Amino acid sequence: MPNYHVLIPAAGSGSRMGGAMPKQYLPLLGFPLIHHTLAVFLAHPAIARVWVVLSADDAFWPDERHDKLGVLRCGGETRAASVLNGLQAISGSIAEDDWVLVHDAARPCLAPALLDKLLAELTHDPVGGLLAVPVADTLKRADAAGRVAHTEQREGLWRAQTPQMFRYGLLRGALQTMGTATPTDEAQAIEFLGHAPRLVAGDNHNLKVTYPEDLLMAELILKEVRT
Repeated sequence: MPNYHVLIPAAGSGSRMGGAMPKQYLPLLGFPLIHHTLAVFLAHPAIARVWVVLSADDAFWPDERHDKLGVLRCGGETRAASVLNGLQAISGSIAEDDWVLVHDAARPCLAPALLDKLLAELTHDPVGGLLAVPVADTLKRADAAGRVAHTEQREGLWRAQTPQMFRYGLLRGALQTMGTATPTDEAQAIEFLGHAPRLVAGDNHNLKVTYPEDLLMAELILKEVRT
């Protein structure tokens, strides 16, 4: 049976938060944010290994320690580069048909039940897929002056989340094939090869911390889970 591995690219600076440190290290309920991101995977019995990809000069890593946890200081200039560098770094520790779940470092509220759902729905899928949420809001396309150019049809549109789960060999090959192109997520690299990743319904609690107000929302969600 293939194993499940997790790769967490954490080499970004989080510039949109406007803080003095990368957002994955901001304090959240007494711990760095990334501690909560890691916790759900480290506690899950199906996950064989969790790898965090840091920049070579990262001075904020809180020295998290766990038997399942590995740290790779090979982060790239983009998320895609960090993921590919990480995949190449673990090539001797993973089989081609093992599953890799790539998860955002700043997405700390993934529920164990949602992780269970993703594993159950994709384990026998020929391609793999990702958590996502159907778009509920009305979408407006802006013009150069910041005015509404037109309203976009939202039917069939989903907001991509993570984890995004694909076979190791397929994902590494997809990212290598992209060349100088920069996919915004792993699913886009898989799409580039002509595959159609499966959408697994997630939920809005699995938010990514991008702006300062998101940190407060993450705190409220984690408090709710713990009570």
